[in-house]
Amino acid sequence: MAMAEFTFLAEQSQRYADLQHKLGQSTDPFGLMASAAKAQQAWLQNPQALSSALFRYVSDVTKWQTFMTRRFWGEADSDVFSPHPEDVRFADPIWNDNPYWDGIKEWYLLNTHWLQDTLYATPDMCEHERNRSAFWLRQVLNAVAPTNFLLTNPVAIAKALSTNGQSLVAGFKNFKADKARGDISMTDMDAFKVGENLATTAGSVVYRGRLLEVLHYEATTPTVHSVPLVLVSPWINKYYILDINEKKSLVKYLVDQGFSVFITSWKNPDSSMRDVTFDDYLSDGVAQIIKVAQEISGSEQVHLLGYCLGGTLAATYLAWANRQMPGKVPVVSATLLTTLTDFEYPGDIEVFLDEEGLDFIDSVMEKKGYLDGKDMAASFRMLRSNSLIWNYWVDNYLLGQTPSEFDVLYWNMDSTRMPMKMHRTYLRELYWKNKLVQPDALEISGQKIDLGQIKQPLFMVSAEEDHIAPWRQTYTLADRSGGDVTFTLSTSGHILGIVNAPGPTSKRSYWQGVPEAGESADNFLARQKKAAGSWWPNWVEWLRPQCGKQVKPKLSSRAHPQQGAAPGTYVLE
Repeated sequence: MAMAEFTFLAEQSQRYADLQHKLGQSTDPFGLMASAAKAQQAWLQNPQALSSALFRYVSDVTKWQTFMTRRFWGEADSDVFSPHPEDVRFADPIWNDNPYWDGIKEWYLLNTHWLQDTLYATPDMCEHERNRSAFWLRQVLNAVAPTNFLLTNPVAIAKALSTNGQSLVAGFKNFKADKARGDISMTDMDAFKVGENLATTAGSVVYRGRLLEVLHYEATTPTVHSVPLVLVSPWINKYYILDINEKKSLVKYLVDQGFSVFITSWKNPDSSMRDVTFDDYLSDGVAQIIKVAQEISGSEQVHLLGYCLGGTLAATYLAWANRQMPGKVPVVSATLLTTLTDFEYPGDIEVFLDEEGLDFIDSVMEKKGYLDGKDMAASFRMLRSNSLIWNYWVDNYLLGQTPSEFDVLYWNMDSTRMPMKMHRTYLRELYWKNKLVQPDALEISGQKIDLGQIKQPLFMVSAEEDHIAPWRQTYTLADRSGGDVTFTLSTSGHILGIVNAPGPTSKRSYWQGVPEAGESADNFLARQKKAAGSWWPNWVEWLRPQCGKQVKPKLSSRAHPQQGAAPGTYVLE
């Protein structure tokens, strides 16, 4: 009887725990309320610290009241609570010139500064909870900024009056269009069309499978290097960021330099692809495009390039292939662009990464069989919400402006989906458990993965301001790989640090060198001299000696005939 009662109580306890978990997933999937409750409890248990924090708040309010009294009596503006130098929300002179609007600005900044400072000073809060709580607090504070509301935005009010309300009418039209689209427009979505003014480099689809189309580009030189280039694009977004337009296309640049270029154009998954795995992307993706390039070019080897998640896959393939076919790996060299293999410090995105957050993402994917690209894009936009969300909210809806034309932002909004099983592996095994850097901890396509097995020379490119793949984290592969490494750090961010065509208009620069064994990222950077311009020409000169003789170009073959013109069909899904 006692055992039966014990079993019953254990079952009830488990059911209660499951119910709590389900309620948490529906009401607080990322632990925001739980963290807030812990912070509140920590302050209540430290009354002296709480008293000091409240005293600072009262002191700040007194400063604000004194400041406002002086302003209304005609005293010149001198910010008591200054915005961040990069905060452009209050850039219009009216926020300083008019005492009323200046007071609203200062009141918002007073509360913003105090809340953030107080959160960071919370006693006995662990670093992860502090960062996560600070992130969500920042989202709330950014959302309630006076600039985001018509009645507290003097610039929007003035424009509405000067246009007799037409700016509000235009803003409402923009709002309806964006609501129907399901996203805030960052650019004029009617200004671009893939295949017409984006992804226009001439080429053909030479393979179509369940996961990808392989695009091969027409030569623009009488001969090409015999060893082709295989470009593995990220399937978090579409491939044409590497062929964005004629002036900024990496693909066209390579073709004009005499290279035979193949690229992955991944299929946009739907619910029928829920069981596609990371293994499938290796075997039916990168391994498949290498086979197609070998067969058409007649070369036994290729140069491999991977960008972002495509780079993570390329690095995984190299580790897999060096074990699967030692001495016969069909890759001469690899180029990895903004590629994470070590996810210990993955950047700002880690605020979404804990068991509760991952379980929530799993529950979303279980319903659909995939993660919608718009959900993922929204997560990344929240990391820079003022510039990537609220800036467009104000311009599009309150000011009634049509966003300017920008091809990269159009590409950014042309989102894709992630198949459930693949994305679960990516988030849990790589991001959360960081297994890719643990030798033999991860098994892909029948082989245990050890990045130390990579023997091919690597050309790595990262970006100084990248918040998606922080450069110091990408750098760690330099010491784990078994091959020679050339590391390049470009200025700018995750996209513009890569899409950086050479020419007189190039605004970028880079540092480049060979890391020493065990050398830290900061020590490596301190040894390098900054070079002006694009890193593309330097990379091409690194490639050429390994590219074999010159041969006549060949676009397709009997085994892989042309199946239509680039950009193909998958990119349009």
